[in-house]
Amino acid sequence: MSANLPFCIANNQLHAHLCSAISDPVRIRLLYLLAEHPHTVSQLIDTLGQPQSSISRHLGILRAAELVRTRRDGRHIYYSLGDGRVIQALEILRAILHDRISAH
Repeated sequence: MSANLPFCIANNQLHAHLCSAISDPVRIRLLYLLAEHPHTVSQLIDTLGQPQSSISRHLGILRAAELVRTRRDGRHIYYSLGDGRVIQALEILRAILHDRISAH
């Protein structure tokens, strides 16, 4: 057994956790919105037309995966993209999807 196997298993688990965080259409939309500029929960509710509980749950999942971060400004909390590379990853996945759709 390779000495690096535990690292590979841990790395694969982290990878799966990250992929799980982006595996929901609402969370993908949130990421694209946050890539534009920071938003409050209220702004996201208005834009997406989702209940506050749903938006908060999705943001919590994205925060746990460190894909979004927060900044407090008075009584408002602004959410922003934690790492812009996630948008690049989503764009690569969209290109793959586009190619598959175009092939049919």
